[in-house]
Amino acid sequence: MNQQNERVERKPVHTQPSQPPGVEPPSFRGSLPWMRRPLVPRIVTTRSLTSHVHTLAGPPGSSGPVFVLLHGIGMSHRYFRRLQAILARHGDTHAIDLPGFGSTPTPDRQLSIPDYADHTAATLEKMGAGPAVVVGHSMGAQFAAELAVRHPASVSHLVLLGPVVDPARRTVRQQSLALGLDALRESPAGNAIVLGDYVRSGLRWYLTELPVMMSYALEANVAVASQPVLVLRGSRDPVAPGPWCEKLAATAPDGRFVEIPGKPHIVQHGAPGATAAEILAHAGT
Repeated sequence: MNQQNERVERKPVHTQPSQPPGVEPPSFRGSLPWMRRPLVPRIVTTRSLTSHVHTLAGPPGSSGPVFVLLHGIGMSHRYFRRLQAILARHGDTHAIDLPGFGSTPTPDRQLSIPDYADHTAATLEKMGAGPAVVVGHSMGAQFAAELAVRHPASVSHLVLLGPVVDPARRTVRQQSLALGLDALRESPAGNAIVLGDYVRSGLRWYLTELPVMMSYALEANVAVASQPVLVLRGSRDPVAPGPWCEKLAATAPDGRFVEIPGKPHIVQHGAPGATAAEILAHAGT
């Protein structure tokens, strides 16, 4: 009977953030000095692949968690900058530009999701970082979930922001239309980051990795993840629909689903304080 009750308590809960729409938690306003601190870059090569790690250290002597931020297809660490400044008040943060993205060298072959996960695990081991609260956005949610299952010792908590791909919308046309709609909902600053990163990554590598993203069954790994899982989306995100995200959280043995009101796909950029508050609560910080 006790085991049954425990299982019920671990079922996903659809919760709304505590802050009113459009109002950032105090943690964001207090993190502005951290935004001015420069990121410390580091080039890490493992398994013949190179990542650029952008670190913002936590307070001296901090015993808080380590946060690892994994971007989506075509993107880089740059759209995590606001979120990273808040999380760094609680622990070390590492935003990773994965192989082929940002300013990293383009690999000479197509990489699978397991390739990215294995490389990320080796990168974290080389840095002595972990177990970590791993945050993946969009395709980065695929990297994060694969990392959690293949290398569970590297991940203490799993956070999936605007995860893809909804099995009911697994075509390039559907995803392209959703991205186009999202661009109309993002802020000019958010769109500028997206466009700049797409140009840096290049169309060729984007198209190389697009089939990898489209064919990956994220829900299969979430269903067997041993870590607590938070699925978070903006309520105006057309790329990661609400029913899909809620169902995804429900597949996790220990999952929770949260929506941030009024925000589109790049929720960590548009609502960094609210997003950070949910991540910190998820990590028990």
